[in-house]
Amino acid sequence: MSAQRKRTESGGHRRFAPEVPDRGVPAVFLDRDGTLSEEVGYINHLDRLQLYPWSAEAIGKLNRADRPVIVVTNQSGVARGYFTEELVQQVHQKIALELAAHGAKLDAIYYCPHHPTAPLEPYRVNCRCRKPLTGMVEEAAKRFHIDLGSSYVVGDSYRDMQLGFHAGAHTILVMTGYGRGEYEHQRHRWPRLPDWIVENLLEAVDIILGESAHPPVGTRRNSLELRSL
Repeated sequence: MSAQRKRTESGGHRRFAPEVPDRGVPAVFLDRDGTLSEEVGYINHLDRLQLYPWSAEAIGKLNRADRPVIVVTNQSGVARGYFTEELVQQVHQKIALELAAHGAKLDAIYYCPHHPTAPLEPYRVNCRCRKPLTGMVEEAAKRFHIDLGSSYVVGDSYRDMQLGFHAGAHTILVMTGYGRGEYEHQRHRWPRLPDWIVENLLEAVDIILGESAHPPVGTRRNSLELRSL
C-alpha cells in the first residue's frame, strides 16, 4: 500500500487507517570535556579525567527514560601528536566504568581524531566527523535509528550548538567548561542563540525529560532570561 493509508481488518469488516511513519527515537548527544567531565585542556593521561559529580545521575535519568545517550567529541590532540587513539579509548573505558559504578551507561561514544592542519599526516583530513559538522551524529542516527529532529545536543561550546543547528536538533548550552566564558564574552557574535542555556548537564536532562511528553512549540526561552547566573 502507499505510505499514506493502509487497510486493516477487524472482526468482519474492513477499515482504512493512516499509516504512521516510523521516525526513529529521540536521543541525547553529549559533548565530553566540559559537559560530561571537567574541562582540563587535553586529557593526555588517565588521571586528568574527572567526571562532574552530577554526570552519573543525569545519565541514569536518561537511561531510565529509555533515551539513547551518545557522546560525540573532537579529539584533535591525536592529530597534533599530544596522545594516541589508544589513550582516547582508555579514557572512554574509564568513563564507562565510573558511570557503571553508579548504575549509568552511555550507548556509544564517537570521537574525531582529525584536524585539517595536523602535523601527523594520517590525521590531516578535512573530514565530516569533526564538529560542528554532522558526521558523527549521522552515523549514530543510522546505527540507533534516531530521529535527529526530536533529539538534543548538549555541550559547553558554541561549536556544539552549531552541530545541533546543522543536525536539526534541539540545543542546550551548559555553563560548565567553556560555556560561561563563551556566553559572557562571545554571544554578541552568535548568529543564533541555543534553545536553552542552563547551569550543567543535570539541569539540561531535567529540561529534556520535562518536555518529553510535550514537543516544543513556537519560540523557546533561554533559562537565562528567567534568572541571572
